[in-house]
Amino acid sequence: MESQLKRRYDKLVSDRDHYLIRARAASRLTIPSLVPEEGHNSTTEFETPWQSIGSRGTNNLASKIQLALFPPNSPFFRMKMSEAMMVELGAQKGDVEKDLASYERIVMDDIEHTKTRSSLYQAGRHLIVAGNALLFDDPKTGKVKMYPLSRYVVQRDAQGEVYEMIATDPVRFAGLDEKTQEAVQSMHGAKKADEDMVLYTGIYRKPNENRWIVWQEVADVVLEDTRGEYKLDECPWIPLRFTSIDGENYGRGYIEELYGDLNTLDALTQAIAESSAAGAVVKFLVNPNGVTDIDDLTDTPNGGFAEGFEGDVTVLQVNKFNDLRVAIEQTSKIEERLSLAFLLHSAVQRNAERVTAEEIRFMASELEDALGGLYTVLSQELQLPLVRSRIARLTRGKKLPKLPKGIEPEIITGLEALGRGHELQRLRMFVADAAQTFGPEAVVEYINVSEHLKRSAAALNLNTDGYVREEDDVQARREQQAEMEAQLAAASRQPTEGAQ
Repeated sequence: MESQLKRRYDKLVSDRDHYLIRARAASRLTIPSLVPEEGHNSTTEFETPWQSIGSRGTNNLASKIQLALFPPNSPFFRMKMSEAMMVELGAQKGDVEKDLASYERIVMDDIEHTKTRSSLYQAGRHLIVAGNALLFDDPKTGKVKMYPLSRYVVQRDAQGEVYEMIATDPVRFAGLDEKTQEAVQSMHGAKKADEDMVLYTGIYRKPNENRWIVWQEVADVVLEDTRGEYKLDECPWIPLRFTSIDGENYGRGYIEELYGDLNTLDALTQAIAESSAAGAVVKFLVNPNGVTDIDDLTDTPNGGFAEGFEGDVTVLQVNKFNDLRVAIEQTSKIEERLSLAFLLHSAVQRNAERVTAEEIRFMASELEDALGGLYTVLSQELQLPLVRSRIARLTRGKKLPKLPKGIEPEIITGLEALGRGHELQRLRMFVADAAQTFGPEAVVEYINVSEHLKRSAAALNLNTDGYVREEDDVQARREQQAEMEAQLAAASRQPTEGAQ
């Protein structure tokens, strides 16, 4: 198999092409350049749809999905400790939570600095239109590359787990290294420097083995330097799908569910536009046997008089107003349905630089309700693999310490997720309930303020180094304050004793 990636790819294309045909049909009604026909190039002129709600809705929905999955103000994941580890740590849990919050910030900073969001946004648009996309989180540079459906194939087992992927990249012969050029020419003869070739990347998971093997080929020549392995949960190749369908290797796009409305709206909009253009044309008909002279009528100034008979001149009219009104009413109804489907009427996100966590959670809930489980699918097939891939890269680069067993990344998703915002709310409710039940004095006596501050800061994802004093510093300040008060008390007693 390792020397036949091209033949294997060509064999799997037949299964993928059914999804690609539907993706191209959906793209024609939304963003034609997103999933173009085969053979397109920089000079290709795409036919513009008659309506724009498809493109506006796709871009709007992709933006909302990205904001809900990857909020800019806080991590979309948390490093969660197992119950056994929390019991073992005991009072030190707050310190560990603080360190884990710093750990999360390092990963988020890496995602922001490598400009990952642009590729994720493109992937979101492809998921909506084509239902599928492939991401490659480069282990060397940290940059994310997005492969459209037309450039890769994938195979899944009965449980929906991926076990085989083949991605393609266009390359020039001159772009290959010297060793590979010699191997290609010895097998296929002389090649021109600007000759186009295809680089195949195979990603394969062996049965009953917790690892992926990766290699590349061009013109049936295996590139030995590209052979590598990844742990099962650290693979940088991330295949995405909009919907999870049992027994199918690929997902279905959201536009496929709205295709009927979009297609009807496009046809009606075209008919209305063409009819309106025809109705806007002003042409006069003159009776050839009438007494009115056309030249006299043309030369008569505005408000002037000309000899003639009114019936000799008429205006050509389409007389399709009632028919157009039916089409316009139907168009309005379809636009209303599509606007709701694309969440164009949503006012959850404010037009502001900072969006609150509550708004993010509300938007995530809205997406979940409107798209039927999309958020849940992407949290497991996009967010979690991306986090694990980034942690593995940063750990190999000595930018992150290797975590002990019992600490795993957990995606903060859905209303039931125990995110940091929820934990902060529970801390506040606990303190308020204790104060109401037992009084403020009991809260001050029994609650460890230092531990409470550490957990609250971790819940808010704040770096408190140098901001919140450590326990030793607080104790030293208390002793110093007590000493100063004792000195003041002693100084205030001295004049009284002298007077006696």
